[in-house]
Amino acid sequence: MNNQPMGFYSPAVLVKDAQRHGLRVRSIDVQRSEWLCTLEKEMDGSVSLRLGMNYAKGLRLSSAEALIAARGAGGFASVDDLTRRVPELNRKELVALAQIGALNTMGEVEHRRDALWQVEWAGRPVGPLLRGAEAGRGGMVPAGEADTRGAATAPDRAAAMPLKQMTTEERLAADYAGTGLTTGPHPMAYTREVLRAEGIFSARELEVLRSGKYVRVAGCVIARQRPGTAKGFVFLSLEDETGIANVILTPDVFERDRLVVTRNRFLRIEGPVQNQEGVIHVKAQRIVPLEVTRVEVRSRDFR
Repeated sequence: MNNQPMGFYSPAVLVKDAQRHGLRVRSIDVQRSEWLCTLEKEMDGSVSLRLGMNYAKGLRLSSAEALIAARGAGGFASVDDLTRRVPELNRKELVALAQIGALNTMGEVEHRRDALWQVEWAGRPVGPLLRGAEAGRGGMVPAGEADTRGAATAPDRAAAMPLKQMTTEERLAADYAGTGLTTGPHPMAYTREVLRAEGIFSARELEVLRSGKYVRVAGCVIARQRPGTAKGFVFLSLEDETGIANVILTPDVFERDRLVVTRNRFLRIEGPVQNQEGVIHVKAQRIVPLEVTRVEVRSRDFR
């Protein structure tokens, strides 16, 4: 994780594989994360992986180092405390951290949009007209009771926060846009009940099916390969929450469905499953795009 890009699989795939093997993967947290990914000891004695701030897109190394140096052992009490103690963080970086949930463990933050709201207010001076205004959950803000810089405190700013918590789709989109991966459930997990009702098998379920059985599989395309020695055959790797399904496309099937195969992030594929000495793949006969999420999931293509 600290030496990407390298190897065949992306960090997003590595994280999901690690989680399937029982490793806890913790998201980026300004209270805990270092610049690089680290290992953390849990209360039960087990070890988890903490994502480093190097996975936060748009965050400069110099800003992260200033943040780590400033937080000390006590961490940050609020977004306002963070912005005051780490002036190196610019507004764009604060927004990026809020969107990926990296500010959620601070006391005054309830969810990502709450953090975004507080980032927008952080450090802004409050004039005399607003000091006596109603502050919702924070009550009245009497004149003269702002902090020493003349700005309202974080609870007062967040009091009138009108933004609702992000939906699952919005959190997924923010995770992939902001870090290139998610530590939450795989996107396919949210549609598993619907897929099962349609007779679509998971990658893990393919392991126990007899060779030759006609199946339906679906997943996120994490790799497209067309080796020069494969005589025009194309190989796809489809990932779901249970693992990776391998798919073979004959040259005629690929040419017929070239646009669908190359332009869609999620696919549903039908064809016979083939199990040869434990090597399992599906020979595609029908390929259709699958609507799971609009998040930008990257794949390794034609290498």
